[in-house]
Amino acid sequence: MDVEMKNQKNAQILVVDDLKMNILFLEKIIRKMGHEPLLAANGKEALQIVRSSSPQVILMDIAMPEMSGYEVCEILKKNKKTRDIPVIFISAMDSSESKIRGFKAGAVDFIVKPFEPLEVTMRIENHLKMYKLQEEMKAYNYKLNCLVNEQMKRIEAEQKNILYALAKVTEGRDNSITNHLENIRYNSRILAQSLQFSPLFEKEITAGFIEKIGVAAMLHDIGKVQIPDEVLLKPGQLNREERKVIKQHAEIGAHILEEIHENAEKNDFLPMAINIAKYHHEKWDGTGYPEGLKGKDIPLCARIVSLIDIFDTLTGERCYKIAYTIEESLKIIEECKGIYFDPHIVDIFMKVHKQLRHN
Repeated sequence: MDVEMKNQKNAQILVVDDLKMNILFLEKIIRKMGHEPLLAANGKEALQIVRSSSPQVILMDIAMPEMSGYEVCEILKKNKKTRDIPVIFISAMDSSESKIRGFKAGAVDFIVKPFEPLEVTMRIENHLKMYKLQEEMKAYNYKLNCLVNEQMKRIEAEQKNILYALAKVTEGRDNSITNHLENIRYNSRILAQSLQFSPLFEKEITAGFIEKIGVAAMLHDIGKVQIPDEVLLKPGQLNREERKVIKQHAEIGAHILEEIHENAEKNDFLPMAINIAKYHHEKWDGTGYPEGLKGKDIPLCARIVSLIDIFDTLTGERCYKIAYTIEESLKIIEECKGIYFDPHIVDIFMKVHKQLRHN
């Protein structure tokens, strides 16, 4: 016995017919083939058997009391668990109309009564082979999808690790900043998740958006790597020329990330990181930099990070300022609503600010 025939043995074949003579005849053929017959006298019994067993082929009469074979077949095809089981109609009806209706109901074949044992045997074996091939292909596709998903997760983790390391370069230059990047990462994600429940933002903020913003936000100040220490780390207020220099970090950061994006393999986080780096100092009223964008022309990711960045800056100590209390920081943000910040984002921020991290 070759391997293929051995694998075909012991399949479960369901026979559905209201005539006992037909059931006994088909049962004998199935047992002779080395398969296990499952027997049902009507459609309801057949559906009960399918729920508790796993037939690989179903032989079903069309004309049965209470529920026709067409109806049973349609029910099976609507169920995800049973829709792929091949149904072969066995019937004395040999008209084109009955066959067309059977195929429309989901049947794969027709055997006309009276039965020819060899024909029944060959039809069953052919559909068993096709069913087993189909199941093997499904199993193969499942394994392939698992491997692809695992690989995608590894790639995403590598992308994140590279960007985390890049973001840390900026934080390392200023010893007065404590947990700033981690706060930005965590708080941007929390605020984005909260905005997702608002009708104003639910279409833009997807699960992918939330996943990306936590990583991309950490690169908002990457451009500061090229700002001289005497400007970046100067205690106290900057003069006019120094302010011009510090403002350059937005475009510098975007340029750095654009070069990385062009020269590196695909990275899903970088397009959002570029927008955040370039536009997180734009203001709702159009008085920000570098392009003076206004309102919704400012990318949503940059509007979110802008508010989170200011909140963390206000509540933390810097080389040029002392830390404000939470109450003082919230008051400043409220006063800047509709001027610096998207007013709708501020409203939701005020509701969730207790969930946010701060120094």
